[in-house]
Amino acid sequence: MAHLQLENISLSFGALKVVDGLSLSLEKGTIGCLLGPSGCGKTTVLRSIAGFEPVRDGRIRLDGAVIADARTQLAPERRRVGMVFQDYALFPHLDVARNIGFGLRGRPPAEIAARVAELLATVGLEGHEHKFPHELSGGQQQRIALARALAPGPALLLLDEPFSNLDVELRERLSGEVREIIKAAGTTAILVTHDQHEAFAVADEIGIMNQGRIQQWDTPYNLYHRPQNRFVADFIGQGVFVNGTVLNRRQVRMELGVLESGDALSCGPACETCESGCDVDVLLRPDDVIHDDASPLRAEVLSKAFRGAEILYSLRLPSGTNVLSLVPSHHNHAIGEHIGIRLDVDHVVAFHKVGATGNTVSAAIPITAAR
Repeated sequence: MAHLQLENISLSFGALKVVDGLSLSLEKGTIGCLLGPSGCGKTTVLRSIAGFEPVRDGRIRLDGAVIADARTQLAPERRRVGMVFQDYALFPHLDVARNIGFGLRGRPPAEIAARVAELLATVGLEGHEHKFPHELSGGQQQRIALARALAPGPALLLLDEPFSNLDVELRERLSGEVREIIKAAGTTAILVTHDQHEAFAVADEIGIMNQGRIQQWDTPYNLYHRPQNRFVADFIGQGVFVNGTVLNRRQVRMELGVLESGDALSCGPACETCESGCDVDVLLRPDDVIHDDASPLRAEVLSKAFRGAEILYSLRLPSGTNVLSLVPSHHNHAIGEHIGIRLDVDHVVAFHKVGATGNTVSAAIPITAAR
């Protein structure tokens, strides 16, 4: 049985349904993530697990025991759930040691001191036990908040946008550190964020949420390379949709060439298996479009974004269709320049076309996608 189970839960604020029939399960020791745009219901789900929001329908189980359903609402303090808040919520009048030990009150002083020292070592802040929160940097405060949540040995750890108050560089570094700390503690955890880079750095499994429902629960790799619907494909990573026509169950023709799929093409619920002549939108990621001076296919540079080791180019194809290409930064081309490109696609992702896009599919240059 899964360590955490949400079974078809629904939550409402008055007449407004915020979460609609959501289910997920998480194995012990796994870090999960709810990822989605603002207002999709992800924080409400986290608060319901913590016991701060009542469940209208469905149930929540932790270690097999029901902690919430339409009739049962176990008090937050009885759920054995630790929580790291967006603003850390450290007690300003308590030093670091007393902040970490706050949830251990009633235990022998020697046991509390030993646990505090253990957690300070875990989060790499030995020697800071007598400092107060205002004497710490944002990153240090975040690690103390994490240590405080871990101190009682919770059955589940919840993290609500824990990096949102940090600058980008610190956020990237700490996200990896937080994952290591949680894994070292052997704790099951759920992170809520709208930042996919944080989600990828911390979580083992991610649920993409939209309008109160999980669109896909999967590994970061599969979310990027095997999105189950158009929303997931558009939300994760960068990319553009270009016109395509299905030639057979494993080939699709587009302006940039003919792609071959290792699996039978499926373009979504409206067209479970794509047949010959089916019009589709093919997802192209920036890493699918390769700069190649020897290629006969040329594209015009519309704009570019320098990213240090790489440049993200926006390119216009002869038909007027725009695509993105991620190119090593020593290939520094001017706006308006025409450069050679080719495709290197490992996963063909296509969806049944919704309306006309105005793009034209020209005669294909034979190109085979890698499988």
